[in-house]
Amino acid sequence: MHLGTFASDLPVMLAPMAGVTDLPMRQLAVKHGADIAIGEMMSSDLSLAHSRKSQSRAVHSADAGLRSVQLVGNDPTTIAKAAQFNVERGAQVIDINMGCPAKKVCKKAAGSALLADVQLVSDILESTVQAVSVPVTLKIRTGIDRDHRNGVDVAEIAQSCGISMLTVHGRTRADKFKGEAEYETLRDIVRAVDIPVIANGDITSVEKAERVLNYSGAAGVMIGRAAQGQLWLPGYIANGLRKGLDTPPCAAARLALAKEHCELLYEFHGPVMGYKIARKHIGWFFEAELGEIYLPHKRAFNALLSQDAQQQFLKQETDAILHLMEDDLINGVRRRVRREEHIAA
Repeated sequence: MHLGTFASDLPVMLAPMAGVTDLPMRQLAVKHGADIAIGEMMSSDLSLAHSRKSQSRAVHSADAGLRSVQLVGNDPTTIAKAAQFNVERGAQVIDINMGCPAKKVCKKAAGSALLADVQLVSDILESTVQAVSVPVTLKIRTGIDRDHRNGVDVAEIAQSCGISMLTVHGRTRADKFKGEAEYETLRDIVRAVDIPVIANGDITSVEKAERVLNYSGAAGVMIGRAAQGQLWLPGYIANGLRKGLDTPPCAAARLALAKEHCELLYEFHGPVMGYKIARKHIGWFFEAELGEIYLPHKRAFNALLSQDAQQQFLKQETDAILHLMEDDLINGVRRRVRREEHIAA
């Protein structure tokens, strides 16, 4: 698959997640093997371009790989101008969000709400593709609800408008993140278009990625919530798909990665916000690694009121955390199963 300067067989990507995939997370995901880490969703309203949130989300570095900026909005001209604005500032790919099911996004007739108006979908895609010289990609869901899965129609429109790559999350807008992702619609989309189609939704392991790819014929996979607290996972899946490697990082390496993530968060977000943002990432780490016994550790970490206190906690508790992470194999399997069930819930 080719996307601007990027080329790869079976690409494995980190999904854009608002408030989650900031620069530190993208840097570490790419460092540990993710092919592409797409930036957090940004408003196409340029009056917000200089807000603290937008400024933070616009920061990029070479360590984070291909610079793909995701835009959300509902006006063709506004999105096209925002695309031009970001390309002028170094964006190598513009990704358009038509998949977010969040209420605050959909009530503005943006995100996955756009799937109900295919003419507007066409207008947005056409205007954006014509406005910039870099590849434009699109992320969608399978439709508005289970009775109106129009993903194939939207995919065909996307191809006709010149979209370079399409990512499909295997749920409808109405599903939000409930139930299990389905891949039948994804398979129909792959058969209907010639552009690369990326599978997204509940990709939690090498085995799951292989099953979805074999079933759907998708060109690659995108890892979202499963990477929360497991930044090594996209690279692990990439190595598994391409090289047959099936050994994840050891417990000590996974804990070291979590600590490194905290350090980058402190540096990037500063002493006021850094330790607060670290709370959710370490909470996800404890949940992924410790399963049902993660809550006491999460609560203890969340009670700390500075990055120094957090650093001291992780240093003092290293042996205890590793002991729990290295618990017997049966518990390890149960933890992974619980994690997959949680993601599918």
